[in-house]
Amino acid sequence: MRERRKRVALSNVRAIEAATRRLIRAQKGAVSWRQLRAAGWTESEIKTRVNRGDWVRRHRGVYIAGDPALLPLAAESAALLSLGPGAVLSHQSALALWALGEAEAGIVEVTVVASNARAREGVRIHLATSLDTRDIRHRENLAVTSPARTLIDFAASAAQTELMQALGEAVARNLADERELEQALERVSANHPGAAVVRAILRDQPQLIHTRSVAERYLLPAIRHAGLPPPLVNPRVCGEVVDLCWPEHKLVVEFDGFQFHRSRAAFESDRRRDAKLVAAGYRVIRVTWLQLQHEPYAVIARIAQALVARAA
Repeated sequence: MRERRKRVALSNVRAIEAATRRLIRAQKGAVSWRQLRAAGWTESEIKTRVNRGDWVRRHRGVYIAGDPALLPLAAESAALLSLGPGAVLSHQSALALWALGEAEAGIVEVTVVASNARAREGVRIHLATSLDTRDIRHRENLAVTSPARTLIDFAASAAQTELMQALGEAVARNLADERELEQALERVSANHPGAAVVRAILRDQPQLIHTRSVAERYLLPAIRHAGLPPPLVNPRVCGEVVDLCWPEHKLVVEFDGFQFHRSRAAFESDRRRDAKLVAAGYRVIRVTWLQLQHEPYAVIARIAQALVARAA
């Protein structure tokens, strides 16, 4: 009988440990004291695991199973567990989760619907009076603001180039579009600092969020900075959609390189398109990603020379 009780007890312990491992894995390495107690761990057992270093205290009542630096998203998950079910990743932390930019090193940004919240080390808390459910998503099993809401929050502190790159990337990857941005703007508070910035872009520079590639988003600001006439973005010319076009100068700029094409067939198709445009009287300039990264002034000079030549 005693041996049977031991076997049952051991079986229960193994079941609890297995369930806890699954929970921790689902939560990116984080777990709360309440969850551990609900799973069947005693206070003494939890303390033993913490003292042994199996679980590292991250916030009051929240642990990470291992080294947080080696567990992607463990710090973000721990911050959400610490702040409760009303918390969502936001701002630059959400931007990084959507792969639209980088998070601030060592900081997890969280929006909480509350009037106040106790400070947590390594967590930047943004208080909100409300957060519409349409502005909340789940990614990597973590609550996060939607791409549109994330961009509006990011706009409050972002540099212009960083914001435009993030906006363009979100549109290019179908994470957000102009309609979703406008709808999200209607749901934020009237005094949201990022809302005015995004509204101004949608009103005054809508073409900048319709670019199809990273290359276009890098080149368009350089064209403006050089004082060149603005091109049409993704217009249809001779039945083909091109990257940039100055119709009055009969000039087209296309972005080259296999990083922008799915296959060799697509690469050859571009060459056939070039021939069609040239036959219609257009000059086609192709720009590679390496040129754009390492020789941006030379690229702008080529475009400027072509515009001047066509004007003459």
